[in-house]
Amino acid sequence: MMARARHPVLTPEAPTAPVRQAPAGRYARLRRHRRWLPPLLVALLLTQMAAAMVTTAVQQTPTIDEPVYVATATDYLREHRLRYNPEHPPLGKLLIEAGVAVADPHYEPSYTGDQGEVGRHLLYASGNDPWRLMLWARLPVIALTLLCGLVVFAFARDLAGTAGGLTALALYAFSPDVIAHGSLATLDMPAVALVLTACLLVWRARRRPARYLPLAGAALGGAVATKMSALPAVPVLMALAALSALTAHRSEAVSWRPLPWLRARRPAVSALVGAVVVAFVAVAVVWAAYLAVDPRLRFVPAGPVPGVHGLRGRLVELLPVPPAYRAGMRVQFGLEDYPWQGYLFGHVYTGSLWYYLPAALLVKTPLGLAALGAAGAVTVVARRRLRPAAPYLLAVPAVLLAAAMTGARDFGTRYALFVPVFLAVAAAGVLALRWRWAGLLTGALVLWAAVSSVRTFPYYLPYANEAFGGPAHTHRLLHDSNVDWGQDLGRLADRLRERYPGERVWLVYKGSGVPSYYGIHAADPRSVPPGRVHGLLVVSDSAVAKARGRLAELIADSRPVGEVGHSISLYRR
Repeated sequence: MMARARHPVLTPEAPTAPVRQAPAGRYARLRRHRRWLPPLLVALLLTQMAAAMVTTAVQQTPTIDEPVYVATATDYLREHRLRYNPEHPPLGKLLIEAGVAVADPHYEPSYTGDQGEVGRHLLYASGNDPWRLMLWARLPVIALTLLCGLVVFAFARDLAGTAGGLTALALYAFSPDVIAHGSLATLDMPAVALVLTACLLVWRARRRPARYLPLAGAALGGAVATKMSALPAVPVLMALAALSALTAHRSEAVSWRPLPWLRARRPAVSALVGAVVVAFVAVAVVWAAYLAVDPRLRFVPAGPVPGVHGLRGRLVELLPVPPAYRAGMRVQFGLEDYPWQGYLFGHVYTGSLWYYLPAALLVKTPLGLAALGAAGAVTVVARRRLRPAAPYLLAVPAVLLAAAMTGARDFGTRYALFVPVFLAVAAAGVLALRWRWAGLLTGALVLWAAVSSVRTFPYYLPYANEAFGGPAHTHRLLHDSNVDWGQDLGRLADRLRERYPGERVWLVYKGSGVPSYYGIHAADPRSVPPGRVHGLLVVSDSAVAKARGRLAELIADSRPVGEVGHSISLYRR
């Protein structure tokens, strides 16, 4: 009887060329060395990624969203209440809470203000060291990002063997967007990691449904309990779970232990049960995340929650989630209805552009990763042997990207951070091609992506690939978290102290940091007549991109003298 594989590995065809026999002792030593080489390479890739992320986390000041999440996590830790930041579920902030608990900051729960004000008060007005607190808050996200690298490796190895796994991991470990957002105390990378894990688990459920379908539901629930933008993945993963259960039902070699009741007599019933299991476990995880904050599920929001009517309002009320989750969805709908201002390729606009995210991804994805990922996706669809994996690898990111493209907030590729991650996995498919130069070309493109990433160190947020001029030119094409998210206030303070001591400084800063804490004593140039603005004019690049009226006149009449972190411009007046 044929032995059953541990998980659904799609291995490349065995080479047909004759192999010269080696002496037994030398062959045994070679096998031992080859056995240790992949784990060593995995460790090296993740180590360099960890070094890049920790270095970035140490050097960057708080970005715009981070103080909100850190303050909410602190409130969870000290007060066990659902009060701040209802627009995002608690799980990602519970992860951040693990680092906050180690930092043990002083917290004033009686302080009144909105969630942004509470965050700034915690960091800058409560006697805490913001550098230390932010580092500890970021470390759990860094750890989860590294674990996601193992998921990338495992998924790609299932598709194209160990070489494919190493290729995918290298592309992931050198992805500037992944490094940038994986080193911040935000929710984007945790949500992506959990969505990818759910896809891997539901894929492996084709061979072991009883083991992997509940785990896939848990990972999906974790993603939905981290960011509501993961909700469009729910029906897709339920359909994939049904497909896996159906595939498993037709295979006599599949074990249904330890949940034999998952297998029904009719294939359609097995498929339905598989989808229901994933959905039920996902909903249970969402409830567990809220119960972990407050077992009594009390919800007293610090700010107003808008009402939602019509079809959207009825759908919100039908969801089997805690009341605080439904309130968060109403807040999200309210944010989507706001006429935000965007910036793309030098043009300022109000509203949203459906092609914004694809255009931004084209700028911020390394060319080697984009080429290999696209070629790998085509290969997975075209190659008969890999085609069963196509829906598991491509359906979820396609649906999530389509949903994100309809959003009203054109603020950055962090809303589509799953694209480079899934592209890295798909790139492994190239190695399944029967083409003698496939391996060499893949290695060259991986090296190109790695060099491009290393060249931008440690300024990963404003990265742009070589086709668009590199990170020094990103601010001319994009804005907000693509370039300038307030991360370089500390570096600006160092620059002013080293090169411009004692000079009069005028500052237009976009961020959550408090300039005076870092020794930057500056006035707003927009608050006085232009003729009084003399000295050094410092402007965040997002403000430069959208400059109108008085600020635009000030910049036009000034002489550029430098920049900080590719996100802040300095002018002489």
